[in-house]
Amino acid sequence: MINLSDSAIKQITQLSNESAQKDQHMRIFVEAGGCSGFEYGMSFDCEKEGDNKVEKGGIVVLIDPSSLSYLNGCTIHFDDGLTGKGFEIQNPNASSTCGCGRSFN
Repeated sequence: MINLSDSAIKQITQLSNESAQKDQHMRIFVEAGGCSGFEYGMSFDCEKEGDNKVEKGGIVVLIDPSSLSYLNGCTIHFDDGLTGKGFEIQNPNASSTCGCGRSFN
């Protein structure tokens, strides 16, 4: 499955409290695009049949079956340091990534 860092859990919780409806959870997905062939995406969504759920720290993260094959074993981290702010996906399945960190192959 996937791992969530404490900083990612904290940020997802904050975003959920600000914008998500009660029946929605953070969805992490992979889609075609980006400069390396695939790109990561995140949104709040309702659970759908066949979704995989990761529950940690009081939050639920949803992953559709086709995205799971790309994300299995990855770590989701949130960086709010001086060099940038945002979610980082450390993916051992990616053979290459681009400089933006949102695209992989």
